[in-house]
Amino acid sequence: METARSETGSFAQTEINWDKLDKTKFYVVGAGIFTGLTVALYPISVVKTRMQVATKESVEKSAYDVIRGLLKTEGIPGLYRGFGTVITGAIPARIIFLTALETTKVAAFKMVDPFKLSDPTKAAIANGLAGMTASLCSQGVFVPIDVISQRLMVQGYSGHASYNGGADVARKILKQDGIRGLYRGFGLSVMTYSPSSAVWWASYGSSQRLIWNLLGHGNDSNGSLPTQGTIVMVQGAGGIFAGAAASCVTTPLDTIKTRLQVMGQEKRPSARQVIKTLIADDGWKGFYRGIGPRFFSMSAWGTSMILAYEYLKRICAQDL
Repeated sequence: METARSETGSFAQTEINWDKLDKTKFYVVGAGIFTGLTVALYPISVVKTRMQVATKESVEKSAYDVIRGLLKTEGIPGLYRGFGTVITGAIPARIIFLTALETTKVAAFKMVDPFKLSDPTKAAIANGLAGMTASLCSQGVFVPIDVISQRLMVQGYSGHASYNGGADVARKILKQDGIRGLYRGFGLSVMTYSPSSAVWWASYGSSQRLIWNLLGHGNDSNGSLPTQGTIVMVQGAGGIFAGAAASCVTTPLDTIKTRLQVMGQEKRPSARQVIKTLIADDGWKGFYRGIGPRFFSMSAWGTSMILAYEYLKRICAQDL
């Protein structure tokens, strides 16, 4: 951020300080933008989740098979199972996440600024800490939504129960397990999404600096400032790189977490049992079930999100 010396020079044109934003506009417009992105990319999450919970006997082995099966039996609505639940919880979760992200990032840049580190390293540390903190803060809202939506995504698939909407899922979970049921897999969720968020934001921050340096727009550059088109291209490239890095690191934990969250009480496995089943069915590659959709989801979502997010900050800036 601009508050640290590491964010001077060309970067002042590409990153907007948290205290320069119109917060009301930021949250209201942001809710609309991120809702639109969720609508566009939600089907990928449904496909990824189904692939991760598929049993050895499942007919649908690939992402193509899952999509074809859903379209054949339910049409387009099948690709949006659980969407209402997700979009309801996404707004408060996103507000918590973005607020924690930006405020932590400012503090983190101030913390690392005195150290004699390269700019990409400073950006990786500060962005990584901010991403991890933001994820930790939002998990309290995100996990129950994740549990409910994932059960809706896989209902009737590979022997999973069927429900009459998100409220029915919540009611049955509370009846069987109490409030703890809505937080099943919370530890694994924290272990999955916090590192994922840390890796994503660290990769995004450092890759941007590396690209800017390669383009001759480093902190010490006295040349012309980058155009808006160049800024968007660099931010988009950073989002793709970040999505690739995060998906490779965190997919195994995400697969285990998803299986734990969708199982009913009558056949509830432990994390160890899930691991043994995955290895028995597919060997170690079983941990990377759904890696294709997850990689595409994180890259597509990450790139779209970051471009929308950076655009949101530009239009909500009070004084550039």
